[in-house]
Amino acid sequence: MNLDTFLEHLNKGLTVDGGSEAHEFMHKVSQEALRITSALNNTYHSPEEIRELFSELTGKPVDASFGLFPPFYTDCGKNITVGKNVFINSGCRFQDQGGITIGDGALIGHNAVLATLNHDFSPEKRSSMHPAPVVIGKNVWLGANVTVVPGVTIGDNAVIAAGAVVTKDIPAGTIAAGVPAKVLRELSV
Repeated sequence: MNLDTFLEHLNKGLTVDGGSEAHEFMHKVSQEALRITSALNNTYHSPEEIRELFSELTGKPVDASFGLFPPFYTDCGKNITVGKNVFINSGCRFQDQGGITIGDGALIGHNAVLATLNHDFSPEKRSSMHPAPVVIGKNVWLGANVTVVPGVTIGDNAVIAAGAVVTKDIPAGTIAAGVPAKVLRELSV
């Protein structure tokens, strides 16, 4: 298995069975992510150096407008796509095997968690994982300590209040809050 076939497997939403070739490859990719995030998090880097390390982590270049305040954590990295003028604040954790897409102008608050894998509910298959993407639209603002679970899309211009747990899609142009997050009102934009 190579990175392209691994990502194709995940992006089709296919199960990663415990002990399978895909599972073993996932562990290999995680070691590279741990190496790069360790370098990113353990000393000062200029904004340009941060963009270089993040580009190495994701395997694709990020725009010069991208900003990140370390520390940042991921156990994959290769299935993250970020747009222009994206800012990720410190302490964020991305579990991106299922795919994370962040649109232009998005702001990700302190300690946000974006998760794209669920373990199987059956105890006999608990080591198997089911990927599903997280999509953050353009100009979305995720407050501090927001958690977004697998398979969720947050529409353009939405605001997610601090501490919310987003378990379902959030429409564009709305404010959502709570556990689980519920739409409170539409934004007047």
